[in-house]
Amino acid sequence: MTTLLYGRPPVVFDPPGTGAGGAIQTSPLIPGSTALETVPEGSVDDVMIYAPPGVLERRYALALALRALKVGGRLDVMALKDKGGSRLKKELTGFGVEVGETAKAHHRRCIVIKPETLTGIDEAIAEGAPRIVPGLEAWSQPGVFAWDRIDAGSALLAQHMPALKGAGVDLGCGYGALATVALRSAAVTSLRLIDLDRRAVEAARKNVEDPRVSIEWADVRTMTADGELNFVVSNPPFHDGGAEDRRLGQAFIRKAAELLKKGGVAWIVANRHLPYEAELNTAFNRVRLVADAGGYKLFEAVK
Repeated sequence: MTTLLYGRPPVVFDPPGTGAGGAIQTSPLIPGSTALETVPEGSVDDVMIYAPPGVLERRYALALALRALKVGGRLDVMALKDKGGSRLKKELTGFGVEVGETAKAHHRRCIVIKPETLTGIDEAIAEGAPRIVPGLEAWSQPGVFAWDRIDAGSALLAQHMPALKGAGVDLGCGYGALATVALRSAAVTSLRLIDLDRRAVEAARKNVEDPRVSIEWADVRTMTADGELNFVVSNPPFHDGGAEDRRLGQAFIRKAAELLKKGGVAWIVANRHLPYEAELNTAFNRVRLVADAGGYKLFEAVK
């Protein structure tokens, strides 16, 4: 019996374990997981999905899961009511399935048994698939941070970024927008791009083709740091599963300091309302507010 798991459902929904012989994790936000796109059609008995909040991203995951299920296989999907849960039943019904819906712990939960025939699956997969985004002229995918635009914070950092030198890292690289700017400096000898999102990493590999670059699918918070880099650039995340979590940005700041050698510099941009100054002043020797515009603030922090 083959079971897939997508994301980390709350324990109240009794998610299956992912140890030896357990469910196969397929979330793009969990490094090392299996890509749901690669699961053969009609090969799976059960799927549990903790549905993502974005409409295109969610419908894409639901369609891939239904495609992977055997006829008669079971799809169990849940989401917070205000993060897509209230739309789940309608979205699933649109695929031509019968849906059983319940409410629990501020979530909506839908159970589906895969029928012989589905509708709209190919369209949902196409709408959520990787593509070159018009205007960006770069590869991206729904679900990636600011997937179809240049984020205003990243734009502010790019505007003020000096010609960097030596070895550096882009923490939370997304599809590679900031890395492209950093690499304009011929004095950059190497640049690591790191992101938690497999989709962002795959897009960055297509967008940033430079022999100085290495790209990693990893969690910045748990990566090892040797204190040997000259610079860090970062627009840290501050949402986890659609909910604001300021600890993410604070962890990125601490990791940036750990990665840098003495005298190394971090260029970090953040939404104006986020209270990162105390963390920056603790982790770095000198901190300067470079710009405060458009709801964002940009810091230069020297170790």
